[in-house]
Amino acid sequence: MAKTTSTAAAAFLRLGCALLAGLVFGLGLILSGMTDPAKVLGFLDLAGAWDPSLALVMGGAIAVTAPAFAWLRRRQRSLLGAPLQWPTRTTIDRRLVLGSLAFGAGWGLAGFCPGPALVSAAAGHHEAWWFVAAMAAGMAVFSLIEQRQQA
Repeated sequence: MAKTTSTAAAAFLRLGCALLAGLVFGLGLILSGMTDPAKVLGFLDLAGAWDPSLALVMGGAIAVTAPAFAWLRRRQRSLLGAPLQWPTRTTIDRRLVLGSLAFGAGWGLAGFCPGPALVSAAAGHHEAWWFVAAMAAGMAVFSLIEQRQQA
């Protein structure tokens, strides 16, 4: 019984930490303006009325995460005891380039990337609902293509 209780407590702690991290991330997206497609499109419009303020958001994110990643690289497990999984592929291939182009095109056309779109959709913005639906459909199509290629 004690082992079941400790397992349940550990699972609750992991879920609680995940919830807290998601809330902090979502709040950061809202405060930085990343959930406003007009602000994002203004940042991407280099030839027009360019809004450089999101560069500060990216710089702040890099300043926070770079030391954390350097510290984590020396560890085998997360603070909650889960094994750390690092990417093993280091090559730039066709799939990476095409995926990056599709992501960038979607971001430039809609003004949303996945995280801010989910936050905006949860906040009730109907424009984000369309984006999230299209994103989910794209993920489903990709999954079907992957399954057929592996079969």
